[in-house]
Amino acid sequence: MTFQKVHRRQNAVRATLLCTLAALPLPTGLVSLTPSAAEAQAYQVSTIDVRGNRRVDVSTVSAFLALPRGAVTAGQLNEAYQRLVASGLFEEVEIEPRGSTLVVTVKEWPIVRRISIEGNTRVDDEDLTPLLGSVPNRVFNPDQVEEDAAALAGAYEQRGNLAAAVTPRLIRRGNDQVDVVFEVAEGRVVEIERLSFVGNRSYSDRRLRRALATKQAGLLRQFIGSDTFVAEREQFDRRLLTDFYQSRGFIDFRIRSVSNQFSRERNAFFVQYNIQEGNRWSFGRITASSDIPGLNAEDYLAVSRIEPGRYYSPAAIDNAIDRMERLATQNGLSFVRATPQVTRDPRNLQLNVNFRLERGPRIFVERIDIEGNTNTLDRVIRREFTTVEGDPFNPREIRSAAERIRALGYFAEANVDSREGSTPDQVIIDVDVEEQPTGSLSLGAAYATDNGLGLNIGLSERNFLGRGQFLSFNVATGTSTDSASFTFGEPALFGRDLTGQVELYYRKTDFDNAAYNTKEVGFSPSVSFPISRNGRLALRYRIERNELEDVPDDSSPIIQREEGDQIVSSVGYTYSFDNRRSGLDPTSGIVFRFSQDFAGLGGDISFIETNALAAYQRQVWDEEVTLTATIEAGAIHTLSGDTSKVTDRFFLNSRQIRGFEPLGLGPRDLNAPQEDALGGNYYAVARLEAQFPIFIPEEYGITGGVFLDAGSVWDLDDTDGWNGMEVDDDFNLRASAGVALFWDSPFGPLRFNWTTDLKSEDYDKTRNFDVTVSTQF
Repeated sequence: MTFQKVHRRQNAVRATLLCTLAALPLPTGLVSLTPSAAEAQAYQVSTIDVRGNRRVDVSTVSAFLALPRGAVTAGQLNEAYQRLVASGLFEEVEIEPRGSTLVVTVKEWPIVRRISIEGNTRVDDEDLTPLLGSVPNRVFNPDQVEEDAAALAGAYEQRGNLAAAVTPRLIRRGNDQVDVVFEVAEGRVVEIERLSFVGNRSYSDRRLRRALATKQAGLLRQFIGSDTFVAEREQFDRRLLTDFYQSRGFIDFRIRSVSNQFSRERNAFFVQYNIQEGNRWSFGRITASSDIPGLNAEDYLAVSRIEPGRYYSPAAIDNAIDRMERLATQNGLSFVRATPQVTRDPRNLQLNVNFRLERGPRIFVERIDIEGNTNTLDRVIRREFTTVEGDPFNPREIRSAAERIRALGYFAEANVDSREGSTPDQVIIDVDVEEQPTGSLSLGAAYATDNGLGLNIGLSERNFLGRGQFLSFNVATGTSTDSASFTFGEPALFGRDLTGQVELYYRKTDFDNAAYNTKEVGFSPSVSFPISRNGRLALRYRIERNELEDVPDDSSPIIQREEGDQIVSSVGYTYSFDNRRSGLDPTSGIVFRFSQDFAGLGGDISFIETNALAAYQRQVWDEEVTLTATIEAGAIHTLSGDTSKVTDRFFLNSRQIRGFEPLGLGPRDLNAPQEDALGGNYYAVARLEAQFPIFIPEEYGITGGVFLDAGSVWDLDDTDGWNGMEVDDDFNLRASAGVALFWDSPFGPLRFNWTTDLKSEDYDKTRNFDVTVSTQF
């Protein structure tokens, strides 16, 4: 006997189930009777003889039959038969009246010995097995197997394999045991061949496609999962598109319809959004009012930070409300709510906003219930709430906590809702989460023109032991650099918004442009915490043993005098500001970093090292072109008569100024046979860059760019070079320009630079082409 049900997903709207039952014997105990014949035919039943049952009791069979003793009609026997078949307990059922005895012959379903999935190559067993409800060593249940096949087919549908078919088969093993095998025919992935828009005037199709999670199929369709058609993703894309327009002032934006058309070959979708942009509105008059005694509305208006004339943004309103309500709490005023009252000025296309400060309902948080966290501890989730049991209930704070929980990355789903508590003035916060894997193991190879071909292995865990701690271990080796690092971090040190981290590291370099090698081994604990909405301060300690080794006799005397090892013990801080995600203008952002390290708390050298970076980014021309301007600089000042060493000084790499080899610019002992690069105590660099779309379709993830770099490295404490001749350590400006190709590849974001030097020294080592990992700021 074979059991076969084929589950196939034909499209995202409806699923078709094709069922085939082969070689099942028909029941022989009853024949089809017309209603009149059934009523006329009658049997006398005094006893029921159940045969063939081994695990199911006779009383259970009789209960499903539910027949009275005495005269029964053929219709009653037919209904009893149907009830017994519907019980799902038996593979075969036969009912036969023999005189006054009703003989019931049954064949029970066998025991499931083993369950396996075959034919799946795109989805691993580890992802499919948890979807099965069938369990080995239990009675086979055909209905459950049917549900399992549908669940497996649904998993493929989520990945765009709408034509995938799942066929369950039974393999008889004797001793009343069977194996259940789910045979998977994966079929082709249904891709999105074209993603287009109708009604968009302000932004191109290319720009709007970048705002959606769904992408068009491109050259790398075998590696990119976001270009497959998934019906459930449409609602998320609708939200993303609406947020995109509303954050840019289009408050009347709406999506008229979304058309999904299946191609004739049934292997691709054409998706079209029909939208209505509406007018673009700006902020007009911003005011605040209140009737609460002792509350000065002007004080609260001052913290709104909304500038009239700027394009309207819901984020600006939310940030203003958050600051106002927080100020009220700081002033000892509970249950104060800031309600924006918006009026339109159609003539000027402006929105006048009045923040009405008023008392909200006196509702308190009774308790916070958390469910679904099988691995993550409750306290990891609770610390994302600024509200605890007994505090005033603030819906805005609860929504913010829900966003922070989702942002942790520990959960596939995280829902936060509120309901009435034991009394009307209390609420219960329900948190329902679904865990997801948080660890990763990476094995790979990388290539960069600075470091050559390299191999790396990495192990990381973002939610170590369910405590929210992060742990990582990385080892990398290349033609010029070997490194290893171990990092452990606690994001809520002492139960506060204080991130603690400990790092151990080892680095060894063997530069092509230097005859010497360096080695560093260090230990660095640090803590960091927010000091404003977009600002953060980090404090650290570092103890490091660095070594300059393998210095040949024909190297510069400066390098030879610095050969050996030293211990560096330092404390430092870094202040960082980044409003690219939370700024009022979604088309621009600012990044600023300033750090200092003070060495001399023990160790062999004393110095102050200062670094700073400021960058501004803006999207122009309907957000098709991204402009970036960056300035960075650094200085190292030695103390107590010490002199800096080559392991302490600055060298510019290809990310800081393009067009030069590693150690390719800066002070150099030209009289030494090796012409050693010496680095410098100071550096300064300015970079301008524009990134824009090119003729290649955007689904390939390739864009173009142009750039201009200028900067230098200069100053040495010791300039006594080869044969006593002084090394030139003056500021000598270098400049380069070029074009770039950016590729958002499956292996990470890469950039290819073609550069020409505009200003350089004769002894500089230039480079016309390089490949690097694309980074921002």
